[in-house]
Order: sequence, then structure tokens, then C-alpha cells
Amino acid sequence: MVGISLRNLCRCVSLDRQNKKHKMKRAAASLDSVETSKRVHGGQTQSVSSSTSDHSTPYDGSSSSKSLQFFVRNSGGNNNTYVVHADTDDTVESVHEQIRKKTGMPVLEQGYLVYRGKKLQMDKTLEYYGIRRDSQLQLVGRLRSTEYPNTWKAVDRLVSTVWSLCRGEHHHDEYRFDVIHSVQMFIDSFKMRAENDARVSRHVQIFASAGAAALVMLFVSPIQGNKECAEKAIRLLVNPPEAVKKELHTHFVPIILEFCTLLYTKTSRENPLYISCRKTLLSILEAVHTHRSRCFNHAEGRVIVQGLSMFVSELGRKVVKGLESCITNSPQVAAVPLSDDVSDFVALSSPLCNVIEDGLSGMGHLPLCLIELHPCYTVELGSLYVIFLEMLVKSDECLKIMENRLGSGWSGQYLSILKALNTLSKIYEGAEEKVLSVLRSRQIALNALIRNSRRNDDPLWILEHKDLTSSECRRHLAMMLLPELKDEHLFQMLIDRDKLLAQSFEYLSKADAKHLLAGRLFIEFKNEEATGPGVAREWFCMVCQALCNPRIGLFLACPDDNRRFFPNPASDVDPLHLDYFRFCGRVFALSLVYKVQVGILFDRTFFLQLAGETVSLEDARDADPVFYSSCKKILEMDSDFLDSDALGLTFVTETEKLGCRTTVDLCPGGDSIALNSKNREAYVHLLIQHRFVNSVSDQVKEFAKGFSEILCDTSLLAFFFRSLEHEDLNRMLHGSDKAICVQDWKAHTDYNGYSKTDSQIIWFWKIVEAMSVEQRRVLLYFWTSVKYLPVEGFGGLQSRLYIYATHESHERLPSARTCFYRLCLPRYKSESKLQKSLQIITQEHLSCSFGIP
Repeated sequence: MVGISLRNLCRCVSLDRQNKKHKMKRAAASLDSVETSKRVHGGQTQSVSSSTSDHSTPYDGSSSSKSLQFFVRNSGGNNNTYVVHADTDDTVESVHEQIRKKTGMPVLEQGYLVYRGKKLQMDKTLEYYGIRRDSQLQLVGRLRSTEYPNTWKAVDRLVSTVWSLCRGEHHHDEYRFDVIHSVQMFIDSFKMRAENDARVSRHVQIFASAGAAALVMLFVSPIQGNKECAEKAIRLLVNPPEAVKKELHTHFVPIILEFCTLLYTKTSRENPLYISCRKTLLSILEAVHTHRSRCFNHAEGRVIVQGLSMFVSELGRKVVKGLESCITNSPQVAAVPLSDDVSDFVALSSPLCNVIEDGLSGMGHLPLCLIELHPCYTVELGSLYVIFLEMLVKSDECLKIMENRLGSGWSGQYLSILKALNTLSKIYEGAEEKVLSVLRSRQIALNALIRNSRRNDDPLWILEHKDLTSSECRRHLAMMLLPELKDEHLFQMLIDRDKLLAQSFEYLSKADAKHLLAGRLFIEFKNEEATGPGVAREWFCMVCQALCNPRIGLFLACPDDNRRFFPNPASDVDPLHLDYFRFCGRVFALSLVYKVQVGILFDRTFFLQLAGETVSLEDARDADPVFYSSCKKILEMDSDFLDSDALGLTFVTETEKLGCRTTVDLCPGGDSIALNSKNREAYVHLLIQHRFVNSVSDQVKEFAKGFSEILCDTSLLAFFFRSLEHEDLNRMLHGSDKAICVQDWKAHTDYNGYSKTDSQIIWFWKIVEAMSVEQRRVLLYFWTSVKYLPVEGFGGLQSRLYIYATHESHERLPSARTCFYRLCLPRYKSESKLQKSLQIITQEHLSCSFGIP
């Protein structure tokens, strides 16, 4: 097998690429002929584009000296007229070839072309005969009947009617009705054929080749009423009646794709009809790839790849130009907007790659040397690869510039471009390594982009490469997997502190998850006036701490760290334990949605199971140090000693529940299998699986179920946890392990009624600096209902903090409006009086009694 270099690939592509890559523009250019169509009299008109020339300047509707639009009228019985777009250096043979593609009639049977009384020779160029724009040529000789004559007849009638409407003839309403009727007849005919005709896709391709261009021409016509008629007809095809089953609708992809390319060229990206067509196209292609509702056959796949690749290539070239502009204007690179076509390029790249991968029959990555072996995709694959390389180089240059200008507000479009490159790289051998190499060398810029990304930037693909991201970035991306809260209603709960867990369970376990996310939690504690976000933060902390209390029996704390928990194998002593684990999953997921640090850490054995990964011995070190030490000794023990059966161990283990000990086989017949040096690794593995996996599998499953209900997509659960490192999740749940920094606290506090030079404020911070770590934490909790700061410190809170001066008597204690992070401080007359008041409220059992809404 002979490989091809990139230079040879480019040369190969250029032989045919220049025409095919601009088919979209040339097809759209036929719409420019509305004015010149007045010169065509009688007959039926079809649009033909030449695609055999070897030039680089496409016809774009302008008055280019090389670009031509002219008419070929058939003098035979069918009296058709064809609109041809070509270049002056195209040959006469190329025009015949396009008529062949249009009609199916071999070139030798078409007769010959005549211009100004001259018979045109096949090998001569159009420039040789002086053919000019809007010229009219005659095709002398009778065209024989084409394949699928009824379909061609229906399309010819539609095109003829459209031309009549665009020329401004009379009886517009009657003609417009005929347009809608023709489209409906095509749909009805399609439904009948789809059940019996294996070649039904050919009928669709015929309509796409001519009917789509005619309808778009009508849509952009300035004559009143034409646009509305065309839009109705187009929407009939894009969103056919329910009678057309979804699996049959996939046949319409070539038509919808043609609408997309033409509307994109002749209108704008913001045009509602274009947006509707694009969304439908993406929806169908995604459904076909994901659910395999109906795979495209070879012919359909080829048509779709050709059409999509031309569209994506055109968009890609515009994106490359946008990147070049950013590089040229490098001092303002962050502020320079990229092309508006970026989002379309990204959106269409994925389905294009899916269809290509399907067409490659599971080959996976495509070596460049095999591109030549796929003649139907040679130009498309080669052209895309060239654009891929150009875009990757330009993106690397932009990222390099960004690294020198950190702190600016980068455009999310750069991440979108990297996403598309990541997608395209999956169909070429070695391309993924090229993308990873750029990302790895530009990690600083990449992480800066991630930190400033938003949900609509769609940056989640980066989680596939989480090793390239910082902990802050991974947490930021994982939060985007969680749903956004809505404000449609309030989910109200009235909770008795003495029955906190039982009542919270009753409210949340019975609620519909979608209902929980459609509004916000509104929590009141019985016989207390405080309400609002501050109370919700307090409730989250209290409930999560209560759920993990070992006395409840749901979780066990790690011996060396009582903040770190994993499921209790003996939790089944409570018949409701699985319901409570599902409740746990909901509560912890909601705490992440509400961005409340609850002071809980999950042990690694628990985290790995949620991520769907295997638990090893090293992972169990914190959960049970004694168990870990015993297993290590067995693995490191002298082989001869172990084989002597001095330990007397078999493949069994003991479990204890409610004081009763029982023996469990680690594998079938385990009590008869003696431990030795050859099977000790298997023995330790089975011990780990029993101790930390099998014995709690039901509990983990229910926790995951509750968590995924808040995610609103069960398929995202494992991805959510795999996208994080273990400590990332713990930082999200627990918050900062560091002692509260008073200087950071002061830097994020503003004053109302006080200034930072007032005696009361000076005394206040002096007293806080002298407090113990726990006293500071209690004061913060009293002030904000935040018991555990985010890892970013006070800067990670949702708001700055405030100290308000009150007119209350200096004999009163401070109060707080926790919803607004507001501490209300009377004007105390002395430092000692202020200190005494703060000492009272920093007693933990009192700290929640003074907050007000």
C-alpha cells in the first residue's frame, strides 16, 4: 500500500475540490437569476452547475470576469431550459456532463450545443466561443426519457411554476396554491413509494437537486406573497405531517441539507427558517447515529457526506479567516470576535464525522494512505483534513498569544473551535495526537478559557482530557453538568428541628425531581421567623451532617478522619435504608446545585463506585487501615511460609451485624480453597470486592439513582464522577480545609453606616483575629449560614459580606440577615462590650438563634 504525503493529498484534492467545495455557492447562485429569468421564454427550467473545471474562484453571484450564468434550451420534445453556472475556461463537454448528471442521458445521445448558429466542439472552452453571461444556447437533438419520469415531471412542474411566480405573472394565488400542492403531492407519492421501493432515496435526491433551489429562489423573491408561500412549502418538507413516520423522515436529509446550504448563502444565520432547517437536520442525524433508527444506505451516505462536507468546509474556511484576523490583531485578540459561523461549524462537524465513520464500516481512525481507497469520499476527506490542519495551526497561534495576555475576557468561541477540531480528529489516524499536543503545550491558555467559559460555550468535551485541566477547571466544568435552577415556583418545607431528618425525608423522597428543579427550596424552621437562602444553606449542612452521623447507621466514618464517609454494609438493619440512600443522593446533588459546602468528604472507595471504576487495595487505605495493613502483609509474606498453610486461611470472610458474626464464601466453594502464594492476589481482590463493593452495591445503586434524578439524565452520572478527581468532589462538598483568613475576610467585607476607620470596626476585626479557628467558623455561620468556605475562600461566595450599623441599643446582641450576608452591629461604647457580645454568639449551640431573613 502506497502512502501519500500531505503535499500529494492537497494536490489530489485540488484536482476536483475547487468545484465541489463551492457547490453550495453555485447552487445558491441560481437564485440570482430571478432578474435575468425574464429572458427565458416558455418551457421548463432546471439549474445545472459545472463541476469539472480546475479553478479556485467560485461563482458567488458576483460579476466575476470568469464566472458565467447562461441558459441551455432543449429544442427537443420536452422543451426544458437549464440554467448553467460555469467559468469561462470550462469546456463544452463539462456542460454536456452536467446535463447528463441532471437527466441521466448519456452525453453521446444528447445531440450537440449551438450558439449563434455555430455547433460547439466538445474540447473547446466557453471563452473560445465568446459565450457571455445570460447567453442562450440550444441543445439540438431529442433527449430520451429519463429514469423516474414521474418524479422529474413533478419537479419540472414545480420549477416552472416558481419561475412564473418570480417573473411576476398574473394569477399569483393560483400559482402559489400549485406550489404547495406540488410539494404535498411529492410527500404523498414518497409515502406510497417508501413502503415498496428500495430506491426511494433516489426520488428524494431528484427533488433535492432542483426542487429545493426553486423553493429557496421563491423564498428570497421580492414579490409580495412569494416568501410566505415558499416558507410554507419548505416547512412541509422539513417537518412533514405525522403520517410520515420518523424513520421515513430520515430519507429527507438530502432535501433539508440543500435547504440549509442555500438559505445559509442567500439569507443569514439568524433567519428563522434557516435555523429551523438546521435544527431539524442535526436532530435527524443525531437520532440516526445514536439510536440507529435507520442507517443510511451507501448512496444516501455518499450524498449526505458530500453535501455536509462542502457546507462544513465552507464554514471552516470562514473560521480560519476569523482566526487569521485575530492573529493579525493580536494586541486585541481577546476582544476580536470570531466569525459568527463558528457555532454552525461546530454543530455540523459532529454529525458529519458520525456519517463518515458509519460509511467507513467501523474502520475507526482513517490512515491518510487509505483516503485514496475511498473514491466516494476522497475529496471530502482530503478537503476536511487540510482545513483541520490549517485551523489547528491558527488555533495554536491564538492560544500562544493568549498565554501572554492572561486576565482578559477570552471569547468562548475559541473553546468551540477546539471542540470541533477534537471531533474531526477522531476520523483520521494520528490526528488526535496532534490536537492533544497543541492542548498540552497550551495548558495555561486552555485553563484560562475554561475558567471563563459558560454553559452555552459547550466546553464539556474537555472532560475527556481532564489530565490537561486544573482542579478549579474540572470543578467548573462538572458544575455545568448540573441543571440550572428555575424560578417557576417555591418548593416549601416546614421543618421541626427535633424531627429534621424524618420530615426532610418525607418532603424530598416523595417529590418529583423535575418539580424540585423547577423552583427554589423555601425552608422554614418551626417557631422561627427566618426564611430565605440563608436558612436553606443551614438546612443543607444540618441534613447532610445528620445523614452521615454513624449513629444513624447509613454511613461509616474513616477511622483516621471522621469527616470522610462510605456506605455502611450493615445499614440494612433499617428496612427503609435504601429509600434513605436514594434521599441522600438527592440531597447531596442538590447541595451542589445550590453551591452549598456541607462539610462532608466521601471516601475514595465510595467515589470510585459512583464513577463506575474498580476499587483497589490502595484505594481502601483510608476506609479501613487495619484491613489494608492485613492485606499488604499477605501480599508481601514469604511464599514458603504462606504455602505451609500456617495461617489456615481459606476463601471465606466474616461479617458482623447487630453483634452476630457470620461466615461468607468469597467465591463458590471458598471454604475448601486454601490460601497460598499463587492465589493470594485473587484472595485479596475478592476481599476488597466483598468488603467495599458487593456488600454495599445496593446502597451505592440507590444513592446513584437519587443523584442522577437531580442530574435529570442517568447517562451523565458516571461521566460526572469520572470527569472529577476524588479530591475535586470533596472540595465541592466540603469546601476549604484551611483556617479562615481574617485578612481575606476583611478584603471581602463592605460597610453601611460604618467606615473601616470607625472604632467599632477596628475593635471588631481585632477581636476576630484573637478568636480560635472554631469561633471564627461559628461567627461566619451566624453571619451567613456558611459553615464551610469554598476552596477559593471568601472570593468563592456568591456575594460580598456586609456590616451594617443599627440604631438598636448597644445592650442588644448583633443580628444577621443571612440571605444577604449582612451582619447588623449596634454601636457599642467599648471594645469589651463588643467582645462580650461576640463571645455569646460564637457559642455554636446559640449561633443559629439570632439570624433573621
